[in-house]
Amino acid sequence: MKAIVAVDLNWGIGYKGNLLKPIKPDLKRFKDLTINKVVVMGRETFESLPKKQPLKDRVNIVLTKRGLVNDEGVVVCSSLEQLFNELLKYNTDDVFVIGGESVYKQLLPYCTKAYVTKIQNTYTADRYFENLDENDSWKLVYKSDLYTFDGVGFYYTEYERQDKEQMHL
Repeated sequence: MKAIVAVDLNWGIGYKGNLLKPIKPDLKRFKDLTINKVVVMGRETFESLPKKQPLKDRVNIVLTKRGLVNDEGVVVCSSLEQLFNELLKYNTDDVFVIGGESVYKQLLPYCTKAYVTKIQNTYTADRYFENLDENDSWKLVYKSDLYTFDGVGFYYTEYERQDKEQMHL
């Protein structure tokens, strides 16, 4: 399982249910990496999607205890146990955790890789991703050149978990 996220310099990921800074090339990269794969998200992330519709050409799994108003085209799991049973149907390399904060916190221990777009700015945020640079279990294995979009610089980075043998789904 992999995590994919865009963070600001403080590892912020969202504010009031929205991305901090939508970056078109990053959104395209997100689509390219997750197309025909499985995306796991929380209810609030699902409800923040355009028209509150599942992401096209992906298996959409929503982890929520509350349920959804519209769950058409979505697999709803109400517990980690139920989620892990559902994920047995798929290759773990095809599973991407896409947010939000609480789902990342619950599932990051089970991820082997994290794709982190690092936005070179700070924003007002009320949701955060764990700072992988301060976690010995994670190692930065790739950092792109600096890109810019709409006047904002960003890097694509990839982290790999170093303690994979301790992980179990």
